[in-house]
Amino acid sequence: MPVLDLAQLPAALPPRAPVLGLDLGTQTIGVAVSDASRMIASSLAVVARKRFEVDLAELERLMQSREAAGWVIGLPVNMDGTEGPRCQSARAFARNTLRRRDLPIAFWDERLSTAAVQRMLIEEADASRAARARKVDSLAAVWILQGALDRLRHAPV
Repeated sequence: MPVLDLAQLPAALPPRAPVLGLDLGTQTIGVAVSDASRMIASSLAVVARKRFEVDLAELERLMQSREAAGWVIGLPVNMDGTEGPRCQSARAFARNTLRRRDLPIAFWDERLSTAAVQRMLIEEADASRAARARKVDSLAAVWILQGALDRLRHAPV
């Protein structure tokens, strides 16, 4: 299965199956999960990156624990719309996953997701720098997944 356009994702998923949202950092992977109706994204975990095979095994374990059926991966597009090395890395992660597992995967433009989450943690939660560092990856995954879910819900039919 190739990486899907976001609009194609619902047709590739079983009804009422949650999806995971992934924020692929260099050190960690923030993971969020939707509810079965795909309306609300919630923080699930932060996976410390090791090797691809180990990371994939942990993501598969998280999928099984929540009976999730697909992924939305944040695509870190540059502000001018171009794709740099981080986008290439996200695309490679998806390609490598699809070589090992047939899984519906779509990308979501994650521009400013980390900045938005950090601002929220500073302004609303008054979180310390250390607390923000622990939460930002997981909450960025929530931001990514919620944006994709909202787009799917409001997409023209």
